[in-house]
Amino acid sequence: MDWLDRNKIKYQVLDVTSDRAAWDEMFRLTNQSFAPVIEVDGEVLADFGATELAQFWNSLG
Repeated sequence: MDWLDRNKIKYQVLDVTSDRAAWDEMFRLTNQSFAPVIEVDGEVLADFGATELAQFWNSLG
């Protein structure tokens, strides 16, 4: 979230630890139970850090 904030990118936070529907959606998208997960226009990145997020975001072009 820090990277997204620094880059002034709006996002929605879903707490998969307290929202079963959010957890189910995360699992449906990734087939895994690791967070964080980001989905942008059908492209999904799971279990990542700031470096992977920057690379993912830049690849969306």
